[in-house]
Amino acid sequence: MSSARYAELGAFLRSRRERVRPADVGLPAGPRRRVPGLRRDEVAQLAGASVDYYTELERGAGSQPSAQMIAALARALRLTADERDYLYHLADRPVPVPGGPASHVHPGMLDLLDRLTSTPAQVITDLHVTLVQNRLAVALLGDQSGFRGARASFVHRWFTEPGARRLYPEADHATQSRAFVADLRAAAARRRAKDTEATSMIRALLGASAEFAALWAEHDVAFRRDDRKRLDHPELGLIEVNCLNLFSEDGLQRLLWFTPAVGTDSAGKLDLLTVIGAQEVTGPRP
Repeated sequence: MSSARYAELGAFLRSRRERVRPADVGLPAGPRRRVPGLRRDEVAQLAGASVDYYTELERGAGSQPSAQMIAALARALRLTADERDYLYHLADRPVPVPGGPASHVHPGMLDLLDRLTSTPAQVITDLHVTLVQNRLAVALLGDQSGFRGARASFVHRWFTEPGARRLYPEADHATQSRAFVADLRAAAARRRAKDTEATSMIRALLGASAEFAALWAEHDVAFRRDDRKRLDHPELGLIEVNCLNLFSEDGLQRLLWFTPAVGTDSAGKLDLLTVIGAQEVTGPRP
């Protein structure tokens, strides 16, 4: 990157930071604020970066930001799709294709996520790649942000990594497998004909999992919309929840939120998640 690019990148980040109010991203305003918009440390916190690293970026210095860092900054600063693409160009990184781990999350969907402070919620792609979670979703499902490549998709991990299934009771595994495959077929059909992400994932799973291949051959197709699930939490035990979905207009992303199932003791257990918060009680769960 040239020095001019670094300088423009820093100026652009600073201009976007100054227009975002703390309330826009779920942060308290506090009694005294000496700067318009967010502070540098707040942006760094939201993006999962160090304060020193983000400060260097705004100063037009530091190392070239990775594609993952650009995506995190775009979400932290609530950039529009055009602004996000511009940030990638300034950083001399290719703009990612829709539907992947670095997908742009619409600011309106992020705003809704921020407002869901009392229930677990997250935004995922149609291929079940987690893009962003609130702290209660991390406490309920584990931190899903550390997976890369094919493993970023929970569906891929479900059929290739036995540990991924610990999230559900064993008695529910067959039902979940069938639902994941039907949902994946629906998602793949909805994507553009030239899309390679879904087709590559399906091809890999057909070669890696006999269970997936058998279910795929049945040709079941159904989007997962409203679900009732049983989750096996390492601290709280079995939690039965309703999983509700809000789809983006193009169908490539979903806002999921979890509410306690009526007639169960799940309400009290979900309340305990506020105590657990985002603490890594067992480390990242598969």
